[in-house]
Amino acid sequence: MGSGRVLGGGVRPIAAGFLLAVHLGAAGALVVAQAQPAAASGRAPAPVTASAASVRITEGQVGEVGPGGTIVYPGVTSCLTVTVRLQDGGKIGAHASLFQVPGEYRSDRILAAVEQRIGSRAVRAVEVRGAVGAWDPSYFGKAIESYPEGAQVPVPAGPDPEGLARAVADGLGQPPAKVTVRDLPDGDQTVA
Repeated sequence: MGSGRVLGGGVRPIAAGFLLAVHLGAAGALVVAQAQPAAASGRAPAPVTASAASVRITEGQVGEVGPGGTIVYPGVTSCLTVTVRLQDGGKIGAHASLFQVPGEYRSDRILAAVEQRIGSRAVRAVEVRGAVGAWDPSYFGKAIESYPEGAQVPVPAGPDPEGLARAVADGLGQPPAKVTVRDLPDGDQTVA
């Protein structure tokens, strides 16, 4: 079963492969439902929503917070984070890992999960942050672990922010002008 982490909340199974986490606090109510990645369970992930609160998104996970909410991406070292700022003020976030965390999304499936969460909602901007120099843009199309043993895996010759912006824009079905890329490795990221 996928992990469900909500600061100050409890986690309850609600169906096979799904979790429901509830947090009630001074900032408002937070309700998060999370599913196994589609590749692992054959189902689409359940929507993750939060209202004026905080959601923590670890490696290989996708989550969402409502207007006024905060996304926390812990331990960003060799990872990239993708934060979609929706027109209504909400945010959808993904914590893309170079190597798949068991039970979570691979790098070549995480953008499709984000695009599914966006649905028909309007996107204001997309922010990519993290270890830009560690990522070849092709990792969003074919994950490192999908190469057979002995195959030549592409290795970045240097940072390629323009290539990453194009790959993320293509993966999300958004215009490249909406995507910004910033090298920001080695630490927790908080997006308000």
